[in-house]
Amino acid sequence: MATQRLGIIMHGVTGRMGMNQHLIRSICAIRAQGGTTLSNGDKVMPDPILIGRNAEKIEALARAHGIARWGTDLAAALANKDDTVFFDAGTTQMRPKLLADAIRAGKHVYCEKPIATNLNEAVEIARVAQASGLKHGAVQDKLFLPGLRKLDMLRRAGFFGRMLSARIDFGYWVFEGDLQPIQRPSWNYRAEDGGGMILDMMCHWRYVLDNLFGKVKSVSCLGATLIPQRWDEAGQPYACTADDAAYATCELEGHNGEPVIAQLTMSWATRVRRDDLVTFAVDGTGGSAVAGLSSCRAQTRVATPRPVWNPDEKQTMNFYDQWQEIPDSQVYENGFKIQWEAFIRHVAENAPYKWTLEEGAKGVQLVEAALASWKERRWIDVPALAV
Repeated sequence: MATQRLGIIMHGVTGRMGMNQHLIRSICAIRAQGGTTLSNGDKVMPDPILIGRNAEKIEALARAHGIARWGTDLAAALANKDDTVFFDAGTTQMRPKLLADAIRAGKHVYCEKPIATNLNEAVEIARVAQASGLKHGAVQDKLFLPGLRKLDMLRRAGFFGRMLSARIDFGYWVFEGDLQPIQRPSWNYRAEDGGGMILDMMCHWRYVLDNLFGKVKSVSCLGATLIPQRWDEAGQPYACTADDAAYATCELEGHNGEPVIAQLTMSWATRVRRDDLVTFAVDGTGGSAVAGLSSCRAQTRVATPRPVWNPDEKQTMNFYDQWQEIPDSQVYENGFKIQWEAFIRHVAENAPYKWTLEEGAKGVQLVEAALASWKERRWIDVPALAV
């Protein structure tokens, strides 16, 4: 059994998502387990170099996690022929240019979503990547959540019968910053810096809807800026220019060609009273299911109770107790790590990989359609995307 090195340029990993999910829980975890195993039993050991603007910060991060290589010169890192993969988790506004620079330098590219702030740039960088012949991918982490994997198992087993509708309910209260410390960066609420709920979350919902419930055909969306003023990392007040909540309805083409209606609620100005920070609910003729990040509960057609609607009497049924927990039938690893290992195998042995930049561009397409719907106050069709 041989072990081969894979040099990875990791850019933008001092931020919350890049550091926690991609560096610590993915690349460092893969290194700790001895690498990624290929189909022939060989191992691929990631050898990352961390690149950032703040030398002190990036050096401290590298030392904390046993990473030998770090730097602030991205151009020099791209020029190193020994590093063949470029990963970006920096700002969305800079992503298309960074990916293009990396592709020109002959690097395979993998990046966070959104892959761009507008559809033209998203399609263009997807085309550049396809024409290069290099490997490319975009993060679609929600598909690897234990809850959604259980939901997908029910779908593949035919549990739902004819799928009728789906609901995604996401959100929590993000502190404004005056009374409690903020738990999301202030740029999230400035449109000029690439912030906004629709840009951030519609990319996620596109791949979730397409893969689990049905291809998106059209969307109707209303956005809102519910909290007009917040306080930044320095404790200074600023005006919020980006949407912090959105409410959408999507028409889907189900997996058997039947129409499916999806309702999407997303907010950073709501308090949680549901099973999880995000829940995915599906109703079908054969049964229903509700999944969170980790758990999934189901109710079959034959086990569906007959509730009595009587507004004059207190409800005695506990509806939560009427659902069956789908058991953990396997060990569920971190979803980001799962996709990282799939991409590493794609690079190392050309293993199948479907979560490309083209799929990332589809997410930006739904963003633009949702924003247009909000602005024009009408339904917007979402045609097949030609890349």
